[in-house]
Amino acid sequence: MARGGTQRVAAVGVAEHGNSAVLVTVAPGGDLLDRRRIDLTEPGLPTHPHHHEGSWAVGRYLNTPGARAISLAEAVALVERVRASAARGAREALEGLAAAVPVPIAGIAIRACPELPPTVEERISDNRAQTVADSVMYREAIATAAEARGWLVHWYDRERVFHDAAAALGREDVDAFLLAMGRSIGPPWQAKHKLAAAAALAATGHVAPR
Repeated sequence: MARGGTQRVAAVGVAEHGNSAVLVTVAPGGDLLDRRRIDLTEPGLPTHPHHHEGSWAVGRYLNTPGARAISLAEAVALVERVRASAARGAREALEGLAAAVPVPIAGIAIRACPELPPTVEERISDNRAQTVADSVMYREAIATAAEARGWLVHWYDRERVFHDAAAALGREDVDAFLLAMGRSIGPPWQAKHKLAAAAALAATGHVAPR
């Protein structure tokens, strides 16, 4: 990345859902540079190993369709396999994005993670933690891959991000801007795309050259 302080740089916003995510990349001022959907894990792996297989391992949801007996050790090993796959997927996805965007990417905005117990076993066993642990795992995979590329990671609050995006643009609100952005690129432009775009816009205030 150039050090002159005047080079145009981009920010990425992430809206994750399960093992996939929507990435929207913008330049300061709101120019839309890229929109894409990524899958973080390879086919054949479970998408929610904490919540599904982990829960079965500790006796939760065993009466649901598809449930099967699994030991806690097997569930932990499965989580680690999925985590490793997500790490690879995140690295490859961000590498592809960086190659496709015409300006350097300086930062990425990812939804803030709740605090969770430190170990996989504890996350599986804790009824609250197991419901969000998979989403956190995927967000952390993207953050780690971004940091390895030297990108600034901005953790956004979903309840504030649209306000923060408007502030970054110097506007009262951002709804009309996001609507025009969606029209410029065409469908799909759903709630998750607007969320990712708002996160990217908010992040431009943190990565714009000074």
